[in-house]
Amino acid sequence: MNRDLVLAAAILALCGSVVWLAGWLPARAGDASESGRAAERRTWLWLWLPLLPAAVGLAALAGWALQEPRCTDEILRPLAPLFIAPVGLVWLRAATRALRSLARSPVAPVAATIGLLRPRVAVDPRLARDLDGPALAAALAHEQAHRDHHDPLRIWLAQIATDLQWPSAPARTRFEAWRQALELARDEEARAGGVAGEDLAAALVGAVRLSQRTRVAAATLVDPGQTLALRVDRLLAPLRAPAAQRWRSRLALAGSLALLGAATLFGLTHGDLLVRALPIVGI
Repeated sequence: MNRDLVLAAAILALCGSVVWLAGWLPARAGDASESGRAAERRTWLWLWLPLLPAAVGLAALAGWALQEPRCTDEILRPLAPLFIAPVGLVWLRAATRALRSLARSPVAPVAATIGLLRPRVAVDPRLARDLDGPALAAALAHEQAHRDHHDPLRIWLAQIATDLQWPSAPARTRFEAWRQALELARDEEARAGGVAGEDLAAALVGAVRLSQRTRVAAATLVDPGQTLALRVDRLLAPLRAPAAQRWRSRLALAGSLALLGAATLFGLTHGDLLVRALPIVGI
């Protein structure tokens, strides 16, 4: 049988199922005293952690494919399409939503950073007229922080990862927690760069008022009620210093890369054992 066909089916059966099951892991609650920058790093890590087991499986299957001849002796069982169809539909939905978000007609934003590869800041001229100079500068500083971190691309990828776990409520909770922490983190970065919290709070309130008049959603709002109140409270409070825990992210990245390398090596040497263990594959 064609190796690529077996590989595609194995990816859906193994990786797709593992991603979907891992999506139901409980979401971890945050610490209310945590800085936005620390919360953003933590929630970003927990957003992707459920996908790590599937990534390990994918690396092992890639190793198997590298050493397997194009015409493999593994075959798909007759009921394989029925087994992988539900996972295939979830992945098709995720791909469709991702492509649709790229092809969607642009809506004039109140204040947003747009563009995946070359992000740029867009501000509604009416907002620029409504705000005074310091508030407008604060809004621009917040959006420039989004631009510097390529946040539109990160949001797009995080949405795909969440959609691969549909309809998991914990996965949606992890995504929304990260989106909220992302805005708090960019607020803090703007303030660390010299922006006054009061000016940024004024810009935020002005953007919400304009969005209500024009019925255009403010791009920085996840929850128009709770998130707005939380952000204003944080902006009017003293700036929180982020805990020095970057070593954890680096350690997690190094460990993940080592695990993926080991999985690829396993696939190169013993991949047949993994593929033949799948219920959809026979010999």
